[in-house]
Amino acid sequence: MHDVLILNGPNLNMLGVREPHIYGTATLTDLNQLCYETGAALGLNVECHQSNHEGELVTLIQKAHASQGGTISGVIINAAAYTHTSIAIHDALKMLDGVPIIEVHLSDPETREAFRHNSYVTPLAHSVIKGQGVQGYVIALKELSSIFTGAKG
Repeated sequence: MHDVLILNGPNLNMLGVREPHIYGTATLTDLNQLCYETGAALGLNVECHQSNHEGELVTLIQKAHASQGGTISGVIINAAAYTHTSIAIHDALKMLDGVPIIEVHLSDPETREAFRHNSYVTPLAHSVIKGQGVQGYVIALKELSSIFTGAKG
């Protein structure tokens, strides 16, 4: 069984409340449940975390590294606002050499304010899924499963 780390950044704890016309009405609890259920159906062990603190996200990424005892096979990350600002998250993800990283955004940042158009995660990402709402996480989990099994698609 492959272990998948799902990281959600700042303000995602307010899903369902914060700008539902952009982010939808599903809560973080709903999102996590969807990820656990989808992961189980795909034979993946999913671990979900959300933090409003950049350093906490960096620490979670570092703990995923094999040198720290981590057994993570893949990472799905919605760094939220840190996507556009965090070199620290970029550097931590870069240490996960060989671990596929999928960047997810509920909305499409490129259709929003100009400051959201740059991502420090994208250069390290196997793929970027944006504008699919919470279903983006399902797509990401299926993509990781395909990577792990070597399936084409």
